[in-house]
Amino acid sequence: MHDDLTIQRLPLDSASTATRHQATLMLPFERSGMSLHSGRHATVRVFPAPVGHGIVFRRRLKDRRVVDIPALWHYRESQPLSSALRHEGILVRTIEHLMASLSALRIDNVVVEIDADELPIFDGSATPWCDAIRTAGRCEQAQSCRPIRVLRAVSVTNGRRHLRIEPGAGLHLTGHIELAHIGPVAWSGAITPETFEREIAPSRSFGRYMRAMAGRAFGYVAGRDFLQGVSPRSAALLVRNRVLGGMRVPGEPVRHRLLDLIGDLALTGHPIEGRITAFHTGHELNHALVAALMRDPTAWELI
Repeated sequence: MHDDLTIQRLPLDSASTATRHQATLMLPFERSGMSLHSGRHATVRVFPAPVGHGIVFRRRLKDRRVVDIPALWHYRESQPLSSALRHEGILVRTIEHLMASLSALRIDNVVVEIDADELPIFDGSATPWCDAIRTAGRCEQAQSCRPIRVLRAVSVTNGRRHLRIEPGAGLHLTGHIELAHIGPVAWSGAITPETFEREIAPSRSFGRYMRAMAGRAFGYVAGRDFLQGVSPRSAALLVRNRVLGGMRVPGEPVRHRLLDLIGDLALTGHPIEGRITAFHTGHELNHALVAALMRDPTAWELI
């Protein structure tokens, strides 16, 4: 237990983003499972951390080195179909679902220790991470949280893909995608701990069944860590106009795109107050928006 922690378990909706204190976990937790791309087993241990620490990934290597990788946009590395960080030559990837869960449930300071280079995918959703965080408990700390307040609009575009952030209270997301055989799907709403757990977290990583299986076969033949853990148990796989086993929530694919967006936005290192509109966004565009925003100091301020 750190000296800067309160000793009571607090509800996740106890304070608004603009006024709340920083928070960490009440207790550590551990989760294990198969990874999406490597197909290998990984164990993650998440520990409380002191005020101002932020979210830091820790790799313990076979040569006894310990490398800490801050979850900040400066360390982001482009990787296919995932968000990844690299520091001192050491990689950690598929971090977006845990990052989204920590951000939405208002956990600011933790150490995430992992025994591999990729986090588990579980069922493709963020619900297992949310359940673990809820069980561990949230603990407020002595120092105030400092959100980023967006002052003017910033946008990035790549073909039909478009992402825009503009001033607004709290974090409000509107997402649109259009899928062959399914058509347009959309979701819009404010992101709070409750709406995230109910509306966003259950949505799973998704893709076309035939493309996913072809990608897995390619990775196997090429000896690459690419989609080796993909299956109907780890993703929502589409066959024409349906998801194998059915959708968990209406418009599940667009909700998952917003789940990934929340995780990628967390690499700013602060909660964000603004309204975001996303058309066909993905990890590359998400990170482009984060970089464009953070590199323009006239577009935001720390509250």
